[in-house]
Amino acid sequence: MYILAIDQGTTSTRAIVFDADGAIVALDQREHRQNFPRPGWVEHDPVEIWHNVQAVSTRALDQAGLSRADVAAIGITNQRETTILWDARTGEPVHPAIVWQDTRTDALIRNLAGDAGPDRFRDRCGLPLATYFAAPKVAWLLEHLPGLRERAEAGEIRFGTVDTWLIEKLTGRHVTDVTNASRTMLMNLTTLDWDDELLSAFGIPRVMLPEIGSSSNVYGEARTMLHGVPVASALGDQQAALFGQACFAPGEAKCTYGTGSFLLLNTGARPVSSERGLVTTVGYRIGDADPVYALEGSIAITGSLIQWLRDNLGLIASAPEINDLAATVEDNGGCYIVPAFAGLFAPHWRPDARGVITGLTGYVTKGHLARAALEATAWQVKDVVDAMMAESAVPLETLKVDGGMTASDLLMGFQADVLDVPVVRPTVAETTALGAAYAAGLAVGFWPDTGALREKWHVDRRWEPSMSAEARDRGHALWLRAVERSFGWAD
Repeated sequence: MYILAIDQGTTSTRAIVFDADGAIVALDQREHRQNFPRPGWVEHDPVEIWHNVQAVSTRALDQAGLSRADVAAIGITNQRETTILWDARTGEPVHPAIVWQDTRTDALIRNLAGDAGPDRFRDRCGLPLATYFAAPKVAWLLEHLPGLRERAEAGEIRFGTVDTWLIEKLTGRHVTDVTNASRTMLMNLTTLDWDDELLSAFGIPRVMLPEIGSSSNVYGEARTMLHGVPVASALGDQQAALFGQACFAPGEAKCTYGTGSFLLLNTGARPVSSERGLVTTVGYRIGDADPVYALEGSIAITGSLIQWLRDNLGLIASAPEINDLAATVEDNGGCYIVPAFAGLFAPHWRPDARGVITGLTGYVTKGHLARAALEATAWQVKDVVDAMMAESAVPLETLKVDGGMTASDLLMGFQADVLDVPVVRPTVAETTALGAAYAAGLAVGFWPDTGALREKWHVDRRWEPSMSAEARDRGHALWLRAVERSFGWAD
């Protein structure tokens, strides 16, 4: 028997088949369109995403020579915060999905913050007021689509993040898990239920919200091409990667390098409040067990900076070429890129920031720009790690990493240098999908417990720091000066 993981990400959807050893048997992937109707707006087509889920799932099983009878369970992991509203009767979306990167709600956020500031609701939901999260996106849709609020109050409209959309398409149930619910700004971190004060503040009717369940839990059986297979897990992508990296003990941390980059630190059975720009979130919940919480630092633009250099500037023809181009020079030539395309997330939370390139001289070449683009990811991660270590009693001894950008030896080596700790990549780099598979397997008894999962985690590559403290401090000081230059560009 096997586990099928559906990894619905920001730029593509993948289906991966895992065996009992947690090894990849087959993988299929399909990209979906990125729509930018206005500056700062980012949208996806939920129907296109659903069609892609069906297509890649079928093709992955075909590649492995398997049928649905060979699948013990389906696990789902998804781009978080991306917001979908649909007709409860027809199942048709009423508007394109508003993606987590979208900044159209900035004015709404400022109004809600008022004199209390961005931490107005942090004690309840663990999150600062920011365009990033789902609740302001729902409020914006209810305000701007004629007649939608009345329909929502009448129970005719359903809300969900991408996990909820897919679970309903697969099983007919309107449900989410605690990790995705914790990213909406509407769930109380202590009760793990929708919070009436938050619902009132955002003007969102409770009737449109899904039921909240555990991350590892049988939600129902698929009714589509995977008819009869249990849908047995749902985790937001970063929490899924935490799970797939076997970070089951407090103090264990991972960083996923994708479109953005996300660092999560397991903090155990109690939520830890942050005063340094991190967010408090649910890491995972297995069945009826107590939830496990995490501190998270979210970085909006890392891998998508490389895509921008490829698609908008034509500096490279394919993303992997960035490494070869960066390797043509020994350093960044004094050039720093701060990719604040949609503001800065953790630890700064500056929606007014916009991207800057600083330190330009006649000496700088496209090789220096390529290197500065890779280094921007490492410096942003360092800022998050510094904030996290200041709030954690456990020092970071190693950083477990995953995601597409970990293929860059140059980036991973530089990351170890600026953090001054080893950076470790596991043998299975697809840890997001693996986490969803692990959680689904636990729910149906495919694996007995997390101890068995930890035994399956193995090191593929390890990078040791070699940079001098003087060089690291000098480079970081210049980076922070560049970050300051990005502030105040948007009204």
